[in-house]
Amino acid sequence: MAAHRKPKQRSLGGSTARTTAVTLALAGAAGTTALEGTAQAEPQLTPAQIKAKVDKLYHDAETATETYNGVKEKSAGTKRSLDQLRDEAARRTEQLNVERRSLGSMAAAQYRSGGIEPAVQVALTSDPDQYLERAAVAGRAGELQAVKVQGAQRQIAQIARLRGAADQRFGQLAQEEAELKKQKEKIQGNISEAEELLSRLTGDDRARYAAQDGHGGGSDRADRSSADRDMPRGSVRAPNARASQAVSFAYSALGKPYVWGATGPSSFDCSGLTQAAWRSAGVSLPRTTYTQINAGERVSRSQLAPGDLLFFYSGITHVGLYIGDGKMIHAPRPGAPVRIAPIDQMPMVGATRPA
Repeated sequence: MAAHRKPKQRSLGGSTARTTAVTLALAGAAGTTALEGTAQAEPQLTPAQIKAKVDKLYHDAETATETYNGVKEKSAGTKRSLDQLRDEAARRTEQLNVERRSLGSMAAAQYRSGGIEPAVQVALTSDPDQYLERAAVAGRAGELQAVKVQGAQRQIAQIARLRGAADQRFGQLAQEEAELKKQKEKIQGNISEAEELLSRLTGDDRARYAAQDGHGGGSDRADRSSADRDMPRGSVRAPNARASQAVSFAYSALGKPYVWGATGPSSFDCSGLTQAAWRSAGVSLPRTTYTQINAGERVSRSQLAPGDLLFFYSGITHVGLYIGDGKMIHAPRPGAPVRIAPIDQMPMVGATRPA
């Protein structure tokens, strides 16, 4: 009977060993990655946490919007200045060309006369009367030529200064346009992130958030625009006809969408709405919240009257139009149309009554 022998175990070597080692290494790496991915996965946010994050994103977007508005206004001024400099340089260049043509005519006349200087021609005449007459003409011609040369030299220097100033303005404009692009990308990024977060909410939660202003306050009513229009006007009287007109304009804008950078007539951002409201009353306000706060007389909370501008947050990043009874009309945020809101839902930092 043949003896039962234990099978001989073959050692792993060569390509087999390498293949096994690689397989084990990859398996280990995959396991590590899976564990790391599990550890780094974003925790599930509650509806309240999502709303808080969205509020902050919209607030940051509004801050960037006001910066964008300010840079855009400055950029428009720089472009106007650049256009004026270019127009002035073109006008001066045309004047220089006139001077050059005149000097060229004088040079051509001298060439036709044999290139003899007027003073030499005067000296060659033997007629006393002609000598005196030619001397006077030659003197005037020489003075005129000198004046034209000096005028051309001044034009050349002025054109050089204008072109230098235009180059400086052009560089400034390029920097401002780069800043506009940066702020625009920031705004769009914040809004896209906010919309992605909101998409995680249920339909009911999204409807409830839509009724809010995105500043930590709001109402349980999802669509307030038509009801806002039907609300009675504030019982506090406007201090003058212009303020009354600004309030009327704000009421007419109820329900129109918030669009960052917009000044009407079909959409607004917060400072665009207040600017348009007072523009309808014949008063020109600056474009941004942080400049509008200085465009008039400061008033205390106890002195508030319809038409006053109300400013919120420490960075003065939001503005609304007071309508009386502790309420304002404002453009809240993307997705929230122009509406009536209580003034206490945000931290008010000041109020101004436009002149």
